[in-house]
Parts: sequence; structure tokens; C-alpha cells
Amino acid sequence: MRFIAAFSVFAIHALLTPVFAEKSLQMFPAPGGTAMLMWQSGFVGVSFFFILSGFVLAWSMRPGAGARSFWRRRFFKIYPNHLLTLVAAIVLFGGVFQMPLDLTTGILNALLVHSFFPQMEIWTSFNSVSWSLSNEAFFYLLFPLLWLAVGRIRPERLWLWAGVVVGVIFAVPPAAALIFPDGPWDPLTRSPYLEFWFTSKFPPVRLLEFVFGMILARIVMTGRKVPLNLGSWTLVTVVVFFVAPYLPLTYPQVAAMVVPLGLLIATGAQADIAGRRTWLAGRPMVWLGEISFAFYMCHLLVLNYGHTLLGGGSWDTPAALGVLAILFLASLAVAWLMYTLVEKPMMRFSRPRRARTAEPAEAAVPVTASSG
Repeated sequence: MRFIAAFSVFAIHALLTPVFAEKSLQMFPAPGGTAMLMWQSGFVGVSFFFILSGFVLAWSMRPGAGARSFWRRRFFKIYPNHLLTLVAAIVLFGGVFQMPLDLTTGILNALLVHSFFPQMEIWTSFNSVSWSLSNEAFFYLLFPLLWLAVGRIRPERLWLWAGVVVGVIFAVPPAAALIFPDGPWDPLTRSPYLEFWFTSKFPPVRLLEFVFGMILARIVMTGRKVPLNLGSWTLVTVVVFFVAPYLPLTYPQVAAMVVPLGLLIATGAQADIAGRRTWLAGRPMVWLGEISFAFYMCHLLVLNYGHTLLGGGSWDTPAALGVLAILFLASLAVAWLMYTLVEKPMMRFSRPRRARTAEPAEAAVPVTASSG
């Protein structure tokens, strides 16, 4: 599932790269037709990651696990790839493209706090997909405290609290419209700029999806019944995906998809528990899921630089699709190298010293279970 979500983000960034001569397939000056649906896919992919992250981390918590060990695992999971892609972005944009770079913005990006700033030049700085990592770092910082609260909810009240969190998520778009005065309208997001940032980038707001995922994990862990099944929620997700772009305010960006995505994850977990094998559990999809974080972190840099390397032009639709296929395979190759040479080796340092000397088969289990 993680790779499908990562690919949906790749799709939106592919349309932001001007490879298509056919203007209806491009994102600028505003999305329309196919491009509008691809824009929606970017919202969906990130929201899925935030819910899944809360779900997986709650699922993999063990009694007695301390905050320090949790933070250590999370640091070695995400920061090496962030630092690598940040350096790559500095080299590409500052060296190859000769773009001016701001030191203060670079420091904010390196510290993973840039999503707290509404200025586009800050939260989209360098490797711009790292804005979501800024959110994740905030989630991880608060997770031990959040787990104390979520872990104490009585099983019979879990659905009630899930509904409360969803209710707050649905209250965010009208709240954003009230908080921020009318400002510049962004035709790309079809919403005022500050409302777009507050609804879809601001970490305390996106924390709600993470908490929703944590509560859903406890619902499944405690054996509470989730309505319908994986197939049904897949269908519901597809239907809502096509309807969401036509909703008012900033509802398409987060709120519209949060329930189907959350219950898609929960019913997927239930299918795994019941031993119902799906194509998502096949070796190719599992491998793609393993490299999905690295793929997410590198794909925009590959698209930007690869497009320039191939001449920086626009092509007719068949040729443009061929170019994107090449860039997709290049992103996969770079992601595999990052996963193999950076992510996996660095994750060894996330375990206590004695665990690093354990047999490889034994030591591999916690790493897989805790990768969010």
C-alpha cells in the first residue's frame, strides 16, 4: 500500500514537470480534467502516509518501550535519507541550476521545522517533498505522549474517539476560512494560499490524521469490528476520490478522504490477521513497499534534474509518457540504492548495541515491524 501512495505523489509531480505538449495534461496555470484528478492523488498519497504512520507505530509498540529508544529508531529511519536528499538538492539547484540559496531556509529545512512556516519559499525549499517529513518529525516527537493517551482509551470507546477526531478534521476547512482573511487565490490548489497551507501543511493540523491512525490500530488490536471489508473500502475510496475535487473550501485536500483511507488501512490489517493473502502481499509489492520511503524522498529531484538532462522540452503524449517511464525507472533505481546503501545500514544504529550483534534473522524482525 505504501508504494501505491508514493506513486500517487510521483504522478502529481510528473504533471508538474512540463513534459507534455498537450496543455490539458499539465498542471499550470491550473489543473483541469486528468490533471485535476492527479492533483487529488497527491493529497490522497500524503494523507494515506500520515494515517498509516500512526497506525503502524501504534501497532508496533511494545510494553515498556521507552521514548528515547523510539525517537532513536525514528531518527535513523528518516533523517539519513533527508540529509542525503537535502545535500543533493543543494548541489542540483545551487550548482547545476545556479539558483540562489538561502542559508536560514536551509537551516530550517535541515532541522525539519520548515512546514511550520506559511511562506512557500520555506516549506517548499530544497527537496520540497520533505515538508511532509517535517510533519512526521513533529508526530514522532509527540508520539510517546500521544500513546499514553490513546493507549488508555477503553476499547468500547475507541470508535467514539475516532469519530471525534474525524469531526475535528472536518471542522478544519471552515475554521481556516474564518481564521484567515481573504488573501491571494491559488489557481493550482483552487483555494486561498494561507488556507491551503494551514489545512494541508501545518503540522499540528495534520497531526489529527496521525492520531486517527493510532486509534484505528487500537480498534483492530482490541478486536473491535470494522464495518465492511478491504474490497468494499477500496471501492468507497475510489468513488470518494472522484467526488472529492468538487467539494467546497479545502475539503478535497484532507477531510474528504480521511475516513475511507483510514478504514482501508484497518481492513487491510484485518485481512492480514485473518491470513487472507492479496496481491499487495506478493514479493514485488513488498519490495516496492520497502523502498517506498526512499522513492518518495528522491523522485522529485530525479524528475527535475532528469527532465533537464533530457533536454528540458515538451513532447507529444506518447513520447512524454516514455520520458516519464524512464524517469520513474530512474527514481526506482536511485531509491533502491538509497535503501540498500543508506537506509538499511543506518537502521542498524537504531537498535541497542547488543541487538546489533544478534543473528541477522533475529535482528531483522524489529526493523521491519517498526518501519512506518
